[in-house]
Amino acid sequence: MSKVLNYINGEWLEGSLKKFVPVVNPANGKVLAEVTQSSDKDVHQAVQAAKNAQKRWRLVPAPERAEILYKVAHLLKERKEVIAQILTSEMGKVIDEGRGEVQEAIDMAYYMAGEGRRLFGQTIPSELRDKFAMSVRVPVGVVGIITPWNFPIAIASWKSLPALVSGNAVVWKPATETPMTAQEFVKIYEEAGLPKGLINLVNGSGSVVGTAMVEHPAIDLISFTGSNEVGKVINGRAGELLKRTSLEMGGKNAITVLEDADLDLAVEGILWGAFGTAGQRCTATSRVIVHQEVKEELEKKLIHRIQTLKLGDGLDETVKIGPVINQAALERIDGYVKIGQKEGAKLLTGGIIVTEKSLDKGNFYAPTIFTDVTPEMRIAKEEIFGPVISILPVKNLEEAIEVNNSVEFGLSSAIYTVDVNKAYTAIRDLDTGIVYINAGTTGAEIHLPFGGTKGTGNGHRDSGVAALDVYTEWKAVYVDYSGKLQRAQIDNYEST
Repeated sequence: MSKVLNYINGEWLEGSLKKFVPVVNPANGKVLAEVTQSSDKDVHQAVQAAKNAQKRWRLVPAPERAEILYKVAHLLKERKEVIAQILTSEMGKVIDEGRGEVQEAIDMAYYMAGEGRRLFGQTIPSELRDKFAMSVRVPVGVVGIITPWNFPIAIASWKSLPALVSGNAVVWKPATETPMTAQEFVKIYEEAGLPKGLINLVNGSGSVVGTAMVEHPAIDLISFTGSNEVGKVINGRAGELLKRTSLEMGGKNAITVLEDADLDLAVEGILWGAFGTAGQRCTATSRVIVHQEVKEELEKKLIHRIQTLKLGDGLDETVKIGPVINQAALERIDGYVKIGQKEGAKLLTGGIIVTEKSLDKGNFYAPTIFTDVTPEMRIAKEEIFGPVISILPVKNLEEAIEVNNSVEFGLSSAIYTVDVNKAYTAIRDLDTGIVYINAGTTGAEIHLPFGGTKGTGNGHRDSGVAALDVYTEWKAVYVDYSGKLQRAQIDNYEST
């Protein structure tokens, strides 16, 4: 049985608890490896290594830092298939999605390597004579990143790559369910020549390792992707410690289908958004807001297409929907389906844990559609994180936008229409950080900011140039070459 270890200060180490837990394939229940578990002692060791390494790394010119990121990109590209196979085995998503996720990390590495020559500041005219003014970016210091199991390498790339190119050091707690992918990513950093201490991997539970990271005084920033419940706890404690946080949390994303929409195209977007990754995405489509005139036709098309979707092990190239991550997720999803039925929503298809013999050792839930859902129902408001769609009928665009915005989250939204006026109205009025026109709610590209409004996050963004604002501080610089004392706001204005 292979062992997944911590990586601290350039060494692969067993956690101080001397305890391992199994890594399980959610498609068949087979144990793939064992991952070490850590305590606050391991976190402290990693932080000290990061702190020492960052003192040197911040002095390395950003273009030189970027050269290592280019090597990371090349190595990821070479090992794309190997990593995708590992990712699919421990997380469950179908292999095409696994490959796509690794490609996202490749793209992010190339993009952030380019930012090594574009960590732009500003030069600003001073209000005084013989004085120069500018602003520059400087690194935050030691960054703690806490990443989820549903995108074990993509989200880690969103956080670690901009942090490193900006001159920070990283302490990373990956999800316990997907440590093998994390290990492969760190091995690539190691082979690319990243100096020891700049990337440190600490495996363990959120309650132990995550808490120790939030509490540690030498970690200057926590970047977290996960549930709202955990995010609120992190933000509350970090606020007391005056520690910066970047939070990307839940979503209750909707596709709006208007009466003039291309329904076949909308069906494609709904199926991909709702059932890709078995609905376990923060951008997953969990609501379909449809104009009442086309509601029945859309439902018929969706039911017909769902019947063609094959469930199974994601390593099988013919499978379209993989398992959910574990038994607890399976029970939570089934619990929400029962809530929907009690609330009076009409179940069109699915709604069961799959128990057929070929799948009974895995965690499979049948793709599920509810209709005649109202905005007040829990299944229309709460994040289910599984392959469940709620269909909500509306009379017009204005009502659709109101229903879309009625939830506490604001990550992603989409609208299908051929009316350009309605499309631009939706762009303006949909209260989400991401808006798609004639496409589903998933498919964000790494060179644009990723994140949302309201309960989805705290205003920061992963990905794109916006990510640099998370991992850098602004420093204002004034150079006075007048040879005399000049008092801003006093000497530059005549007394009145």
